[in-house]
Amino acid sequence: MTERPPFYITTAISYVNGAPHLGHAYEAISTDVIARYKRLDGYDVFFLTGTDEHGQKVEKTARACGKEPKEFCDEISNQFIAMVDALNITNDAFIRTTDSRHILSSRMVWKRLEEAGDIYLSSYTGWYSVRDEAFFSEEELTKDGDRWLAPSGAEVEWIEEPSYFFRLSAYQDKLLAHYEANPDFIMPPHRRNEVVNFVKQGLTDLSVSRTSFNWGVPVPGDDRHIMYVWLDALTNYITAVGYPDENADSFQKYWPADVHVIGKDILRFHAVYWPAFLMSAGIRIPKKVFGHGFLTIEGQKMSKSLGNVVTPDEMKATYGVDQMRYFLMREVPYGSDGSVAPEAIVQRINSDLANDLGNLGQRVLSMIHKNCDGILPTPGALTQDDDALLIAAKDLLEITRQEMADLAIHRMLEAIWRVVADANRYVDAQAPWALRKRDPARMGTVLYVLADVIRQIAIFAQPVIPEAASALLDQLAVVDEEGARSFSSLEDSLSSGARLPMPSPIFPRFVVDDPA
Repeated sequence: MTERPPFYITTAISYVNGAPHLGHAYEAISTDVIARYKRLDGYDVFFLTGTDEHGQKVEKTARACGKEPKEFCDEISNQFIAMVDALNITNDAFIRTTDSRHILSSRMVWKRLEEAGDIYLSSYTGWYSVRDEAFFSEEELTKDGDRWLAPSGAEVEWIEEPSYFFRLSAYQDKLLAHYEANPDFIMPPHRRNEVVNFVKQGLTDLSVSRTSFNWGVPVPGDDRHIMYVWLDALTNYITAVGYPDENADSFQKYWPADVHVIGKDILRFHAVYWPAFLMSAGIRIPKKVFGHGFLTIEGQKMSKSLGNVVTPDEMKATYGVDQMRYFLMREVPYGSDGSVAPEAIVQRINSDLANDLGNLGQRVLSMIHKNCDGILPTPGALTQDDDALLIAAKDLLEITRQEMADLAIHRMLEAIWRVVADANRYVDAQAPWALRKRDPARMGTVLYVLADVIRQIAIFAQPVIPEAASALLDQLAVVDEEGARSFSSLEDSLSSGARLPMPSPIFPRFVVDDPA
């Protein structure tokens, strides 16, 4: 048996200063889609997600809730674990930065930076955003009355305290050389341009420790200092595959990561600080960082004060998991900002899912049940129209592979649904219901071709709508066993003469309640 190529993919670890929101769900779902696709395409996938639990913001939030930081982190982290389970996320591991193994890993990274001569003690005087857990120069800030605001809109405070620094300035040319040699390291391309321009403006050394709070990883050899939360947090990606044991099978197999999927707001940390830390520590750099966009509610940023915050649980309860997954992946071009509106969700559910795919499966399988006693017919000679539809389905493998290489999930779905539309037009043109009496053999061929094309569509749709696609494959009597529903099975054909189970709709129409 040929050894499967490894593929390591991560989400950003979610900060536990509050409960999961739709942005967390969006990132988890999109990363899950990529991981599922790669598994179907024969890769040995390791998919990591988790929670980021240290830092001043977590400590302050916990105290405000009257709780110890660890107790608070346990509660919120469990909410994120529940979210990924509820959204049918297939992560292979869930890491917490309060894990003892992670603390060991973070301290080892610090020692490697220190051994490289890239850590020195000084003092920090400047602007800091507790909400962003980030330092900012005055040029990056805006004034709002008496307040100074970070680019994110978070308020900053002036701090003066002893601090260890990382010699980030020494890595400016090395980073620019890496970006030049690896143009796909930062995606989408417009995100790459933002990072390159930032680095070209000049990098200053980075404060990497704090003394004004103690909820974090102590600096090795000087526990008066707490490691900067981002140095601690970024290390999670190597902790999860076995670091600091660089000889571990998992580290050897999966590192460097194939892609870090993150929000665009933390691109600088992943595309500038993280590779610089790794260069200093003598550890290989991840292959790709993908910065996705933000979701808004009908064009407005989600805000508690506006009352427009949508939780993953609410969206799932209203529309269903597969419906939620499909809408978020199809409606918003991946890598761009996008808007969520109830009318658009209902339109996608009823048009794309219920009418196009759901109705295609239901009417074809119902005709087989009614006209062929539920037995998959034996096809006869194929016509040009039959071949055209079968070729369109067969071509999906190459097309979707290319789209997924670019992480263009929305374009992958567009390609699949073009074949769904082709199949619906084929049904109408061939009119198998009219062939029943005048040419039953031809009717059998048409229904067989449709059933096999639906099988292929369902296989490709599994990463996005896993439950519905599985149900559709069940109704086609495709066994759920190793390889039978993967891309390696696409060249196979359905077995004529197989008895199919009674069909049932996979996507009901969504009916909007009458406000009256």
